[in-house]
Amino acid sequence: MTSQPRFPETIYDFTVKDAKGDDIDLSTYKGKVLLIVNVASKCGMTNSNYTELNQLYEKYKDHGLEILAFPCNQFGEEEPGSNEQITEFVCTRFKSEFPIFDKIEVNGESAAPIYKFLKSGKWGIFGDDIQWNFAKFLVDKDGKVVDRYYPTTSPLSLEHDIKKLLGIS
Repeated sequence: MTSQPRFPETIYDFTVKDAKGDDIDLSTYKGKVLLIVNVASKCGMTNSNYTELNQLYEKYKDHGLEILAFPCNQFGEEEPGSNEQITEFVCTRFKSEFPIFDKIEVNGESAAPIYKFLKSGKWGIFGDDIQWNFAKFLVDKDGKVVDRYYPTTSPLSLEHDIKKLLGIS
C-alpha cells in the first residue's frame, strides 16, 4: 500500500534554499510571526519597502518577528542579479539583517512550492497569482497564513496586525 503525499498544513512543512544554496527547514521558525515577501532590487517600491521592512524587523525581532525575503525576477525583470549580488545589495545599501533566500518564481508552473502554499488561501479579490514585487504574507506563530497584502501595501501599515500576532500592545 502506497502512502499519499501529504499536503502541507503549515509553513513549517517546507524546506527552502537560502541565498547561499543551503537548505533551511522552516520549522526552525516555529513560534515566530513571519512576514514573507517577494522582493526585487530594481523596483520602484524597493527603497520604501526595504526601509520599512528594516524598521519593522529592528522594532520587533526581539519580540518574535522574522521577515523572510524571497527575491523574484518575474515582474519586469527587476531582480536580475545572482543571489550573491542581491544579498550584497540588500545588506550594503539597506543594512538588512533578515534572511534573504534563493531567487524563486512565485507564479506559474515553476512557482516555488512555498509560494503555491501561500497562495492557496481564500484571498477573494487577489486571485491566486502574485501581482508584483513586494506582495506580503503574514504567518502566525503556528505556521498558518493569516493574511495577504498587496504589493503597494506599506510594510509599516502592517504593524498593528504584527503586534496582535506577537501578543504585544
